[in-house]
Amino acid sequence: MRGLRSTIALIVVLAGLGAYIYFTRNKPVDEGTPKQEKVFASLQTDKIESLKIKAEKGDTTTLTKSGAGWQITEPAPAKADDGEVSGITSSLGSVDITRTIDDNASNLKDYGLADPRIDVAFKSAADKDYRHLLIGDKSPTGADLFAMRGGEKKVFLIPAAQEQTFNKGTFDLRDKTLVKFDRDKVDGIDLTAGGKTLALAKEGGDWKVTKPLQVPADFGTVEGLIGRLQSLQMKSIVKSDPTPADLKTYGLDKPSETATLNLGSARATLELGGKADDTSIYARDTSKPVVVTVENTLADELKKGADEYRRKDIFEFRAYNANRIEFTRNGQTVAFEKAKADANSGAKDATDTWRRVSPKPADANKDTMDGLLSRLSNMRATSFVESTANTGLDKPELTVAVKFDDGKKEEHVTFGRSGNDIYASRPGEPGAAKIDPTEFSEAIKAIDELSK
Repeated sequence: MRGLRSTIALIVVLAGLGAYIYFTRNKPVDEGTPKQEKVFASLQTDKIESLKIKAEKGDTTTLTKSGAGWQITEPAPAKADDGEVSGITSSLGSVDITRTIDDNASNLKDYGLADPRIDVAFKSAADKDYRHLLIGDKSPTGADLFAMRGGEKKVFLIPAAQEQTFNKGTFDLRDKTLVKFDRDKVDGIDLTAGGKTLALAKEGGDWKVTKPLQVPADFGTVEGLIGRLQSLQMKSIVKSDPTPADLKTYGLDKPSETATLNLGSARATLELGGKADDTSIYARDTSKPVVVTVENTLADELKKGADEYRRKDIFEFRAYNANRIEFTRNGQTVAFEKAKADANSGAKDATDTWRRVSPKPADANKDTMDGLLSRLSNMRATSFVESTANTGLDKPELTVAVKFDDGKKEEHVTFGRSGNDIYASRPGEPGAAKIDPTEFSEAIKAIDELSK
């Protein structure tokens, strides 16, 4: 009996499995979830020529496409932020209807659409009138927005994330770059802060500090300042047409810091005034009447002294382009020269070699020489002193002469010791640079090793 029950149970299981396989194989293929409808399905966003956007806070902005960019025409002419406008136009063409709520809504107040919070109107070349995307309240879950097309009564939902794209006021839509200039044309900078002036000038491809002293400038530091000024963004517009009394209120009658960019015969000047709040200060581009606010961190950058713009590298040469180097210590000079690898030798691993050429000519240990050149070329000033007094440079600890770039360039650096401090000086440069004594000690060890 027990065996019969087991057999019946097995038959039932097999029958169920067969039925599952049959229906699974013969079930119609699911063609997938139907595509969501686009709000403006046939819209060619690159053809949009005009926008009129009413933001939730009430301001309405009219924008017109001009060439490859956009211009604000109302409420006042200004260049638009092309990135912000492109985000709006592209979203108009891609925004989906997540669900239709009512095909013929009779009470738009229920959805906040009787007086829409946001109205995005646009017109292409082929349009006689503006087309509108009207946005009302958020759905009860907060995941969507009630919306409708202008001239229709169909209410639908669009993703709530679109509010960040479409809800833009006039200031949001304008280009917030404060100072406009061609970076490639900048050949000089004058900075004034605390009654002191710092001047920088470009000679050839190099930057130099020309005031209050004349020394090579650090290329990256100067270029970083130019980039900071070029990318400076307004945080807000305070006054469009300030009076002299207004300028005094904002601390711009006597600016605390000033940056003037020299562009050939042209000038671009930025002035910073008083504190607007904990993170902002008043500012203006002197070529425009408007007073704005900017990040207060800019003031600290304009207060930097000459030493912060000086070139920190003790040597100009790099380890790979040195051709000859001489070290003079205690009245003794040791000279090394680099011999180029023989390109005709056929050896795959042929490399340049260094030789001690005087005194006692001999091959130099490659690893030791490479390490020394790398250490010297990466040596940087930690600070500067105005005078060479008490630096030990009157009785040099070491003098280094280097030829590089196939012998086309040459430089000399003298090192002095005062107690535990090491100083370096270059001909024609005032004062001296203070360097890491450990770096210097390691360089001396390598020189002694190569001089044996």
